[in-house]
Amino acid sequence: MQFAHSEEQLLIRDSAREFLAEHAGHERLRAALAAPGGYDAALWQQMAGELGWTGLAIPERFGGAGLGWVELCILQEELGRRLAASPFFSTVALAAALVQETASEAQCLDLLGRIAAGRVRIACAITGEDGRAGVAGVAIELRGAGERLVLEGTSDFVIHADSADLLLVLARAPGSRGSDGLSVVMLAPDTPGVRITPHVMLDLTRPMSRVQLSSVAIGRAALLGTEAQAAAGIERALQRARVALAAEALGGAEQVLEMTVEYVKQREQFGRPIGSFQAIKHRLADMMVQVEAARSAAWYAACVADEAPGQLAEAAAIAKSYCCDAFYECAAQAIQLHGGIGFTWEHDAHLYFKRARASATLLGSPSWQREQLLQVLGLGAAAVPLF
Repeated sequence: MQFAHSEEQLLIRDSAREFLAEHAGHERLRAALAAPGGYDAALWQQMAGELGWTGLAIPERFGGAGLGWVELCILQEELGRRLAASPFFSTVALAAALVQETASEAQCLDLLGRIAAGRVRIACAITGEDGRAGVAGVAIELRGAGERLVLEGTSDFVIHADSADLLLVLARAPGSRGSDGLSVVMLAPDTPGVRITPHVMLDLTRPMSRVQLSSVAIGRAALLGTEAQAAAGIERALQRARVALAAEALGGAEQVLEMTVEYVKQREQFGRPIGSFQAIKHRLADMMVQVEAARSAAWYAACVADEAPGQLAEAAAIAKSYCCDAFYECAAQAIQLHGGIGFTWEHDAHLYFKRARASATLLGSPSWQREQLLQVLGLGAAAVPLF
């Protein structure tokens, strides 16, 4: 594995950083928080329609650029730096991975082609009513036989559900448990019986909703791939999404460190910059160590996703747990080191802290990830609780 970025990858990073610095400033972010759906529609159109970011990691035969998860994670890192208000993670890192891992060739050609072209925003109902993600948390039931099927149940904390053009729903056969009987279903949000209720979230930059399905009738064509055989593909897709989320957390941690270093250079106390005091230096050094360790974990996992997918369960658990912990700790320290201004609504520090806290629980908390890692390594039983 090559852990240093290639020239092409550095070009992707630099161009993304330059674009987001110009078009995803925090004035735009705060304006997006009050916009319909809680995202910046103009920014999304530029990212998806003009820059082609949505197709970066989609194979060429499906209309994408044919690059890998490393390149996608480069974008995720830069988006994390800016807390960019867009459905990129839900549509590209989560939905596209779910389609690639579970859908038929014809379905991939359709759905991935639309994602690559920026013509669709997708929300994934991957959690149960209690917020658990993955095969253990699936609570929506898929009933019926023949061509007429019915969906019944609730999925909570669904990212960008209230602005999505399409829902991907995880559902299970009646009476099935664990990884048995799982399917992935395509569903239009305006289908009769679908109710989407937005939540007021701690993290204002990533809207989530409750999706309730009451006797929702669908045809068999709405199933992705083979009915009741999707568990392995779902797990692989979620592992990839966790790596992308780890890269996003890395970007957020980098940004709060840089933001704090600049502040302590300028803020003076007792006639000198507070950054010159040893206690402040020690805190910043601790933050830097956490960021660098998170970088190693995130980029190792991204490389594994491309080159050694058989090891992805282990690498994804390490990256998701460590990067989210690092982001949370760095964001908390940033508020403290900014002093009184760091606690104000007008300052950006609280936005990063809230994103860090919310990202930690998304797709499994750090403690849950470590329990999964123990199971993968054969050192303990898997945890059932998500939090």
